[in-house]
Parts: sequence; C-alpha cells; structure tokens
Amino acid sequence: MTTSEPVLEIRNLNVDYGLGPQAVHAVRDVSLTLHRGEVLGLAGESGSGKSTLAYGMTRLLAPPGAISGGSVIYHPADGEPYDVLSLSDNDLRGFRWAETAIVFQGAMNSLNPVHKISTQLNDVLQAHDPKMSAHARNARCREMLKLVGISPDRMEAYPHQLSGGMRQRVMIGMALILQPQVVIMDEPTTALDVVMQRQILGQLIELRERLGFSVIFITHDLSLLVEFSDRIAIMYGGRIVEEAPATALYKDSLHPYSEGLLGSFPALRGPRRELAGIPGSPPDLKAMPTGCSFHPRCPKAFDPCAETIPALGHPDTPDGGTRSVACWLHPVREPVG
Repeated sequence: MTTSEPVLEIRNLNVDYGLGPQAVHAVRDVSLTLHRGEVLGLAGESGSGKSTLAYGMTRLLAPPGAISGGSVIYHPADGEPYDVLSLSDNDLRGFRWAETAIVFQGAMNSLNPVHKISTQLNDVLQAHDPKMSAHARNARCREMLKLVGISPDRMEAYPHQLSGGMRQRVMIGMALILQPQVVIMDEPTTALDVVMQRQILGQLIELRERLGFSVIFITHDLSLLVEFSDRIAIMYGGRIVEEAPATALYKDSLHPYSEGLLGSFPALRGPRRELAGIPGSPPDLKAMPTGCSFHPRCPKAFDPCAETIPALGHPDTPDGGTRSVACWLHPVREPVG
C-alpha cells in the first residue's frame, strides 16, 4: 500500500559524462521523491537521461560518468536517513541489493552463463548474510523462485536452458531475495513479447502488494506505465518536464511532450483516431537549444519558450498540489526542488 512517507529522495541531482567545458550534462537538476510502497514510472525517449538517473542514484556510473551535484537521501525502515552519495565503498556494498536492487533490461547480460541459477541466487545470500546456513539459503532460493512463478526444480538449470521470460523472472527473484525497500527496473520487459510483458508486470505488482517494496520503473513505453504506475515522471533532455498521478497524466497531460507520448499509442476504447508521432529528434546533449529543450519540436511553442528554461513547479490548477510541470503554457505557483 502506498503511503506519504518517503523512502528515497533525489534532490537536484546532476550527472555529467566527461569533465570541464566539454562535459555532456546527461541529468540536469533532477528532483524526485519515491514514497514507501509506490510504483513510480519514469518515461521518455532514448537519450532522455532515464537510465543515467538510475545509475547515478545507485552510484553505478562507469567512467567517464560522474555525479556533479545533488544528493540521494535514503530512508531505511529502521534508522536515520542518509545520503547514498556520501557512503563509503564498504557501506555502499551493503546498501546495494540489501536496501536497493536493480533489474536490468537484458537478463542474459546479468546472469552468468556458466553458473547454475542456484549458484547465482546463493551467491547473493552468501555475500550479504554469510552466517546463513546452506539449508536456509537453499530454502530461501526455492521460495523466491516460487514467488516469481518458476518451479524450484529449475534451480539446477543454466540460464540458456530457460526462456527469456523465465530468465527475467529469475532476475526479479534475485533482486527481491534480500527483501530490499526499493527495486529499480530499467526497461526489464522491453525484449519480451506483449503477453509475457503483461504476465511479468502483473506478477511484479502482486509481489509489491505482498512484500511492500517500492518500485522505480523505467521505460520508453508510456502505455505500460499508465496501467501499472501510481505516479509518472516524464524526462526530456535530462530534465523532469512533468510529474503527476498516472490517471491524471493520462486524462489531462499538461506538457506538450507528454501529449505527444500519449498520442503515439492507440487507445483500446473510444473513437478511432489517427496516431501521431512527435516530429523531429531528441536534442543533442552536447548542444542543447536555448530555453525549453523541447521548443524546436513543440507545436505550441511561443516566444518565451526559446529564451528561458521553464522551472518545474506546481501549476495553478485545482490539482496542482499533486502534480508538477515545466512549461510556459502553464504558469507555476510554487517551484519544485
């Protein structure tokens, strides 16, 4: 069940690739709050900064990626909040997987092809709870496979002996085996067919309700997020341009980019309409346009859009306190972050 209690707060996070004047600013001043028990969807085209944000908040960035500003405040179930970006290497190893886990897009790139599933699940438990007995570890591994819909007798299989959907379920089970508070899913179903996508996402929501963890779900497919998320944040050009409850964003999106994403997939009900893509291409992060980064592609752009970057804030609407937008079409009464 979703609560108003925060579990993870991203505050003014900036991530660059490279150093000095030639650095590419991939994530720009992003602030987001994930509440306990919530599914927060993060959508946007390729190159908008979604995955970079996930790697930044968990300090998984590979060089030349670097965090150039901001903080990531984690609120444990017991204890005082702390900044993940200030953890020592030893504390960071304890934080990952035990408190926050990640499910990547390609399960075959995450699972070791020369080790059995049982070995890889056991490795997680041995690394984080070395005092656990072999019998208890085996029982826990079998329990997790059952939870994600895989027969425990597949524990002795190698990754190549499982289907794509089963491998992705194993990755979800591996992510949940230490019962983390936060699970980050980076396009985990993109490579699967739509039937398997729905099965896995439905099972994920069921597990969320049973175990009480929070989810950050990253995808370019907004239609998935509308159905499975509590709230949705839209990224463009490394910034958050709109954030709202999923139903509110679907029924009444405020940012023209959000409207374009929603208009790119068909509705199952209602009158038939022509699908319309977003003209143009995402901005080059090395040469961002002035003002709002979406204005060269925006059908509603007017003079201020090309001159000044709009601040992300609560719009002057009846539901403005529950949503935010960065667009000159919607004056904000209170900035966010």
